[in-house]
Amino acid sequence: MGFFHFNLNKRRPCANICFWIFLVLLLQNNRGTLSVSNYLVGLGSYDITGPAADVNMMGYANTEQIASGVHFRLRARTFIVAEPRGNRVVFVNLDACMASQLVTIKVLERLKARYGNLYTENNVAISGIHTHAGPGGYLQYVVYIVTSLGFVRQSFDVIVDGIEKSIIQAHESLRPGSIFVNKGELLDAGVNRSPSAYLNNPAAERGKYKYDVDKEMTLLKFVDDEWGPVGSFNWFATHGTSMSRTNSLISGDNKGAAARFMEDWFEENGGGQAYSDSLQVDGVPRRVSNIIQNLHENYDELLELAASFQSTPGRPATRFLSVARRVRNPLRQADKPGFVSAFCQTNCGDVSPNVLGAFCTDTGQPCDFNHSTCGGKNELCYGRGPGYPDEFESTRIIGDRQFRKAVDLFNKATEQLKGKIDYRHTYLDFSKLNVTLPKQGGGSEVVKTCPAAMGFAFAAGTTDGPGAFDFKQGDDQGNPFWRLVRNVLKTPDEVQRDCHHPKPILLDTGEMTKPYDWAPSILPIQILRIGQLVILSVPGEFTTMAGRRLRDALKTALISGGSKEFKNVHVVIAGLTNTYSQYVTTFEEYQVQRYEGASTLFGPHTLSAYIQEFKKLATALVTSSTIESGLQPPDLLDQQISLLPPVVMDATPPGVKFGDLYFDVPMNSTFKRGGMVNVTFWSACPRNDLMTEGTFALVEILHGKDSWVPAYDDDDFCLRFKWSRPAKLSPRSYATIEWRIPESAAPGVYRIRHFGASKSLFGSISHFTGTSSAFVVA
Repeated sequence: MGFFHFNLNKRRPCANICFWIFLVLLLQNNRGTLSVSNYLVGLGSYDITGPAADVNMMGYANTEQIASGVHFRLRARTFIVAEPRGNRVVFVNLDACMASQLVTIKVLERLKARYGNLYTENNVAISGIHTHAGPGGYLQYVVYIVTSLGFVRQSFDVIVDGIEKSIIQAHESLRPGSIFVNKGELLDAGVNRSPSAYLNNPAAERGKYKYDVDKEMTLLKFVDDEWGPVGSFNWFATHGTSMSRTNSLISGDNKGAAARFMEDWFEENGGGQAYSDSLQVDGVPRRVSNIIQNLHENYDELLELAASFQSTPGRPATRFLSVARRVRNPLRQADKPGFVSAFCQTNCGDVSPNVLGAFCTDTGQPCDFNHSTCGGKNELCYGRGPGYPDEFESTRIIGDRQFRKAVDLFNKATEQLKGKIDYRHTYLDFSKLNVTLPKQGGGSEVVKTCPAAMGFAFAAGTTDGPGAFDFKQGDDQGNPFWRLVRNVLKTPDEVQRDCHHPKPILLDTGEMTKPYDWAPSILPIQILRIGQLVILSVPGEFTTMAGRRLRDALKTALISGGSKEFKNVHVVIAGLTNTYSQYVTTFEEYQVQRYEGASTLFGPHTLSAYIQEFKKLATALVTSSTIESGLQPPDLLDQQISLLPPVVMDATPPGVKFGDLYFDVPMNSTFKRGGMVNVTFWSACPRNDLMTEGTFALVEILHGKDSWVPAYDDDDFCLRFKWSRPAKLSPRSYATIEWRIPESAAPGVYRIRHFGASKSLFGSISHFTGTSSAFVVA
């Protein structure tokens, strides 16, 4: 080596220079394909679970569906992709029913205060997964918060805070990285719940597609130049209605479950590191249940150890204890960033996860095809998930199917996103848009959208959650009695009725403004571009064919713009984004007036309006021209009304402390994997402290003779936290914790803990914890 160096320096100076250039290039190349990245990538995730008691859930509009516990936690997951010295885009995926205009407004205000004009309405998209099992009361229009007794400040604040913190995390973790895209079909996670409406689309158009719902999943794989894979986001169409309208546990439904499964899968198996070696800062593994094996081979020794740990009386605690004991506690994570996986929503308007079909609860026969009724009644027609009659199992199965497809796409993703980052955004008044349509035989005509209104079939609900009374889907006539009831609120005039024809108007929400606006009129539309990927942010639920028409129109507009950059463009729709305005059907589906058509707020030409206006954004994107921002939507925060009573106080019987056991595991108990353990504590209202980034429930495993290690918490699918009162207005309450022992659980000694916070009559909050007796899992 010394001889070679000598010759290069003394006799071949050009070769010396070439050698060093070659060496630098070689070192760079040894970092693999990741080094060719031209993006900065950052990801973040934060808890948005919200109030787990007393608050009506958003989605089914069922006044009796009141939150009373946690199935697993809700999160805001964010990615930021930036050019090193150029544009950047932010995409936030919420484990919530939908985005909210008011939430978006307040998040943008916070981002402006923190970052100036770096993150604005133009380049920030906030999208909901459409779970129907999250707390409501966080939207600003009357029709969307009436069942939650108006505005719920806790619901609103936790979502705004969580979005902001997830964006801050993503911003602070921006590092050089690459993004790969992959697509594939998932066949068994969604069916069309309004097939009669779909069949009203032109036969020639339907003939272009193999299925009556979209089966394609599009996935992004985020790879850090140093750390390797750090996250994935995907879009796939299926409703968040695996959990029924009678469920009262907060849940991310099938998409939230899939996200939890994939994040845990990667942490346990990803990164090329044996999980048993991935100890954290304090030496405690993140998922102990998968690595602590055969702690004690002697069964009698296990029983003896368990018997030595009896339940302890409830005692004071700090809020930090709940956070510190959380299984996925970032304090116990290694320096490597945690893996963030989001399962985003797209054109799910007519897509149900209840894939077995819709059946009558009285006869077991299939429901009427055209109206989804049973003997003329909609209340008896329900869709069945693959785990029927267990909705939790249906949620797990549909989540697992999405998770497995995502893993397959993730592992095989090779197409790298390359090219510009760009975006376009505008606000439009959808209550009075002029839309130019081609006429048969040539020429064109101008039609208009309408002020928002909902039809009679809206009240019929869907097979995922039927309505009440004598409403039914496919009703294009209405009935005299409900017209009289409607007229008490607002009678639509002839112009409004003609505009919405053939929809018979049940609620003229766009023209109802007392005590404040009942429905939105000014809506955002947005395009985000990352190389050859284009995301269309839409503020509603597009049906399958409506989404196909929008995607095809935008793909054509981008390609016909003449830019080779869009030759192989991938176009995805991000549904329920930035605000919410219900459904968008095709013109033909609207004529049938199934639930989705009756819920298309702005009349029969709504989809045409979206296509027209999105084309303008696409043209601006291709030509690098600007576009007017449009009218700003209203900020109605100061006008919000809340009728939800506050928590007055919590109490226990004389001689009982908060956290004491009401029902304990029996002495010397042994449970087998697949079995269930449940204990009940004297508790207090979960609204006193949402335990954000903490946990209400915890399963611990004994490590050694006296060290208890967190194993499962209320963010695990297998652990359920259920809260109840003995009577409706009672200040006393119980917390029941149910642990369905996974087959993968390690044998050993376990115990269950509960964390809570009580409120005194004078308003002070005190945290407490309680612990069950130990038991054996064999």
